[in-house]
Amino acid sequence: MAASYDYEDAPFRHDEETGPLGYDPNFVPDSVKSFVTHLYRHIREKNVYEIHQMYETSFQTLSDHLFKDTPWPSVDAVANYVDNDHVFCLLYREMWFRHLYARLSPTLKQRIDSGVAWSGEYAIAQSVSFCQYRAKMKNKTEQEIALLRQFDQAWNVYGVLNFLQALVEKSSIIQILEQEKEGIEQFTATDGYDYSGGSNVLKVLGYFSMVGLLRVHCLLGDYHTGLKCLLPIDISQQGVYTSVIGSHIATIYHYGFANLMLRRYVDAIREFNKILLYIYKTKQYHQKSPQYEQILKKNEQMYALLASCLSLCPQVKLVDETVNAQLREKYGEKMARMQRYDDEAFSLYDELFSYACPKFITPSAPSFDEPLVNYNQDAYRLQLKLFLYEVKQQQLLSGVRTFLKVTILMTYKHKTHAVDSKGNIISNADVDFYIDEDMIHVVDTKPVKRYGDYFLRQIVKLEGVINDMDRIKLE
Repeated sequence: MAASYDYEDAPFRHDEETGPLGYDPNFVPDSVKSFVTHLYRHIREKNVYEIHQMYETSFQTLSDHLFKDTPWPSVDAVANYVDNDHVFCLLYREMWFRHLYARLSPTLKQRIDSGVAWSGEYAIAQSVSFCQYRAKMKNKTEQEIALLRQFDQAWNVYGVLNFLQALVEKSSIIQILEQEKEGIEQFTATDGYDYSGGSNVLKVLGYFSMVGLLRVHCLLGDYHTGLKCLLPIDISQQGVYTSVIGSHIATIYHYGFANLMLRRYVDAIREFNKILLYIYKTKQYHQKSPQYEQILKKNEQMYALLASCLSLCPQVKLVDETVNAQLREKYGEKMARMQRYDDEAFSLYDELFSYACPKFITPSAPSFDEPLVNYNQDAYRLQLKLFLYEVKQQQLLSGVRTFLKVTILMTYKHKTHAVDSKGNIISNADVDFYIDEDMIHVVDTKPVKRYGDYFLRQIVKLEGVINDMDRIKLE
């Protein structure tokens, strides 16, 4: 079991140097000493279960009790308790900055200093955060502007892309996944672990770097490249990326969004449906996870994106009954209005896109020689404009689904077909048709009703009621 800690010793020093409740980075409470020594020992012993428990649970618990308003003790302060181990100190430094960004407001200097704590997913998050911070120039102080001038390459997005790509190439993960398909290599089956004694770190870093590349390219609006980076991973199957729920959700969210922007609505609907069904069935097991709020947020965003996809491409047959029931409850009324393709529908597409889209970034540094203005919304406005332009194009086709006219068959075919990542033409059409001499034959598809999931939902609800009843203490 993960070690328990005494929460009474707080990292505050009441002396003349720091003042009342002042933060002293060199003061290490006994509970923190215990935490770092236990975590260091478990890492040395390769005790994956305990490492996970301490990283996901104990670290969050200590943060809640001791460090709500202050950072953790500095890296130098805890180094002596872990034999000054360089690798562990890098891990602790990353955890230190994660806590700082999640709970406090880092200064510009701290944002710049955090660049030395790079790891794949962390590098992406901090690069995005820094780009958004830098883009709000209007109210910056002279000191902040001077620092931004001095460190104009800090958290450079292209540096992050090169960093992730280098991990992919160095790890040879693409070749490993290809060999796995041929039965030569085992990677997914062992969740990325090497049980023969070798190190799996580089391979796993390379694997998740492909997921990271998808995310960064999506934030830059380069959806083709993002999906191309993810091609070695078979997204339709279980993989290492699904072993961590945060990674699973983030991967499908960006994958689905990229397909939405490329008019590959069927691919987006299919993957959104699968992940939303998975979250529905498993979210109860993650209520104590520090990622729970993020899981719920992404869940709501993906329902909004699914509503947009289905309004543009009514392929309800691809949606599970459970997901469809949740979708209708959340967006049924709005989806009905979105089908009208009037000004109100147009504003609803705007609303859902703005709520559910990723936080787009502008990678370039500001021009300090021109009047300082905020440009943090420029990338978002551009992507919104592109999306709404496509919605306008779809509005022109609204009557086609009801009255199929020969004069606009080619337009309909063009707008309901897309090119997938392998160069094949795929159809998004909700109707099929063919011409036999002077007769048009139209075939409409109807979704097959599924009863199994209905009974599963009722069983889950019944189990929840029974569990609630068991917790009631009868006098």
